[in-house]
Amino acid sequence: MPSFDIVSKVDAQTLDNAINNAKKEILNRFDFNGSKSTIELDKKTNVVTIVTEDDMRLKAIEGSIISRMMKQNLDPKSLDFGKETIASGNMIRKEITIKEGLDKEAAKKVVAKIKASGLKVQPSIMDDQVRVTAKKIDDLQAVISLCRGEDFDQPLQFINMRN
Repeated sequence: MPSFDIVSKVDAQTLDNAINNAKKEILNRFDFNGSKSTIELDKKTNVVTIVTEDDMRLKAIEGSIISRMMKQNLDPKSLDFGKETIASGNMIRKEITIKEGLDKEAAKKVVAKIKASGLKVQPSIMDDQVRVTAKKIDDLQAVISLCRGEDFDQPLQFINMRN
């Protein structure tokens, strides 16, 4: 039976490129001249740490990261902006986590939406992905277009299309 998987993943190398481009942009900007701002990506835990002097610069760095991600064809919905904390001195620190995999709530929303559509498919939750099986590939393609049209607060990718 034909099937495919719905997942939510971020390509690590593309994310690294986007963060490095944002670092270069911040270093070259006039309003960051003499600033002690830093952007660091921890590849193991998928956390971006921003340390800067004030709220205006923090918002500018966030905007730069989002624009660079969009230019690299990454969805900014995969970013989970944490709370701002005060670092040493007059610095502000913010940690941005990158969402990997579908969490249970998002997977349940996807399955409920697919079942509500009335298509003859069987969605099932498997760890951090949703597998959809059907008798016809046309039904699977209809599910893909249905999921692309909805907003599940996470970017979705469709992989492993099999006959």
